[in-house]
Amino acid sequence: MAVARVGMAGWTYAPWRGDFYPRGLRQADELRYASERVTSIELNGSFYALQKPASWVKWRAETPDDFVFAVKAPRFITHIRRLDDVAEPLADFLASGILGLGPKLGPILWQLPPSLEYDPETIAAFLALLPHDTGSALESARGRSERMRGRELLEIDEVRPLRHAIEPRAYSFDDQEFADQAAAAGVAVVLGDSAGRWPRLDWVTADFAYARLHGDEELYTSGYDAAGLDEWEEWTRDHLDHDRDVHVYFDNDQKVRAPFDAMSLLERLAR
Repeated sequence: MAVARVGMAGWTYAPWRGDFYPRGLRQADELRYASERVTSIELNGSFYALQKPASWVKWRAETPDDFVFAVKAPRFITHIRRLDDVAEPLADFLASGILGLGPKLGPILWQLPPSLEYDPETIAAFLALLPHDTGSALESARGRSERMRGRELLEIDEVRPLRHAIEPRAYSFDDQEFADQAAAAGVAVVLGDSAGRWPRLDWVTADFAYARLHGDEELYTSGYDAAGLDEWEEWTRDHLDHDRDVHVYFDNDQKVRAPFDAMSLLERLAR
């Protein structure tokens, strides 16, 4: 049976303290608190820097048994290398401890910069590198660079499928050739709701769907009213009815809307 996972992009935000997080809650307990109220969180610290193996194991231990993380891939690959010559950086990322999430490892999110225009050859080469199960990911991780020696995690408890979602932010990606490439690779193209800032690509290219809700009227700020949540409930249920898992992440955190919107959508889906 298809499953909907709903949550937020990240969980460590100072404005959430005393609003979403109760006053007096220790910062060390925020992940536990948040993960008991949503079913998934987009882990975004990995976008800025490789995390330590112990951190991944800790995050796995602090969350409920049925919880799942989406993991945002490093900007070094997407924004600095711009998907070019990234076999070794990909191996470093996979060796950094991500596999320590075990059954709680959900999709890997590849967010592209707006300045990265669509180039079929670059995308083809990148998609060909992506491992689609944890066994293949482990093999890729073994090709890590020397700088990772002594600070890697190179083990898995079992082989599981590994999903990928890609979020382009240049309008040149609104191209059937790109859709076909993603579908051939089984990679989901993210539906980004961004108040018109970036392309809105509502395509089915994988056996799951992935949406990032950055704000419907004002980027990173606008909350979703009843009509907006109705729309996302309908979108989610349509995918579930077609036996596709769904991941929805609210990224409108600046006015502490993300956790409340996520909980509201989960309440609607539970009816």
